[in-house]
Amino acid sequence: MRTVIKIKNIEVDIVDLPTIRPHRLSMTTMHKQTMVIVRMHFEDGILGIGEATTIGGLAYGEESPEGVKLAIETYLAPALLGEDATNINQLRLRLSQVGQGNRLGKSALETCLLDGHAKRLQLSLSDYLGGAVHDTLPVLWTLASGDTQKDIEEAHRLLDERRHNVFKLKIGSQDPKLDIAHVTAIKKALGDKAKVTVDVNQAWSESTCRWGILALQDAGVDLIEQPTRKENMMALARLYKQFTVAIMADEAVSTPHDAFLLSHLAACDVMALKIGKSGGPKSVLEVANVAQSAGISLYGGTLLEGSVGTAASLHAFATLPKLEWGTELFGPLLLTDDIITNRLQYENFQVKIPKGPGLGLELDMDKFNFYKRG
Repeated sequence: MRTVIKIKNIEVDIVDLPTIRPHRLSMTTMHKQTMVIVRMHFEDGILGIGEATTIGGLAYGEESPEGVKLAIETYLAPALLGEDATNINQLRLRLSQVGQGNRLGKSALETCLLDGHAKRLQLSLSDYLGGAVHDTLPVLWTLASGDTQKDIEEAHRLLDERRHNVFKLKIGSQDPKLDIAHVTAIKKALGDKAKVTVDVNQAWSESTCRWGILALQDAGVDLIEQPTRKENMMALARLYKQFTVAIMADEAVSTPHDAFLLSHLAACDVMALKIGKSGGPKSVLEVANVAQSAGISLYGGTLLEGSVGTAASLHAFATLPKLEWGTELFGPLLLTDDIITNRLQYENFQVKIPKGPGLGLELDMDKFNFYKRG
């Protein structure tokens, strides 16, 4: 007979951590990273932790850290309190019934449930999800200072340190011709030493894409991420058929239905997986299954989560047979400090999957209390 273990209490806090430098995107420039950290207490004494993080407040998506905290405390957490924490699928269904959307908050809560139950079974989260097929995953770095020479110097330094050999450039915030010149100069300086990808962050019109992607393709760029608005899947499909450079859907794919529609439209070569936009580690694997069934390559994306969210992503992505385009799970490296006792390990162009029960992490409560709001 299965033992019922109830959810006793759920705490939700906002944490602000400083970044090593301003981080430029098409819609905003980040000077800090704000995370919603959730702690779920179970009646057997186990603590599950989870994270909900987005980029630039409301500038990037439809959820803000403050809104996520409010949604969890007002609607989502009350639906879980007193319920059986071991029946995670039932609780995921419950969350879908009490709240539409709000995937960031659901991701944090799903992570808490998985972390807690995996600890209870003395399994790593990846083992609980069926087993890791990778001990490490490749991880790229985003060059986002906005200064061409600084970005080139940063890339060469990271290559020498064997930390990253794939570099993403965030473009779309200025004249496309200036962006293309910036990318072309960096690709020329790096040559065959590194791959270069660009993330347009939905900033270009389809007409701009026709000549802009061609110029980037001719410059030797390896991949173009979400060049048009996420709602315009037909434009993405037309661009996919027009160019040989790989086209990746990011903001356009959150749910298994999105993945099915993109594959039906033949709209992309690659899909970016993110636990935050899909609703959690189990939820993102459902998206991955659809993409894999359609023969579409996978990429492990990030919303620049800290160590908790990054570890949850790593455990999920490590269970996938193929992640052809690697990951961008560098969020913790963008921060000057951390709220966990055992930071993630990055070396030889890879990031290691954390060991130990659950996420394999422990909160540093002194740091946590120092950086949390209020």
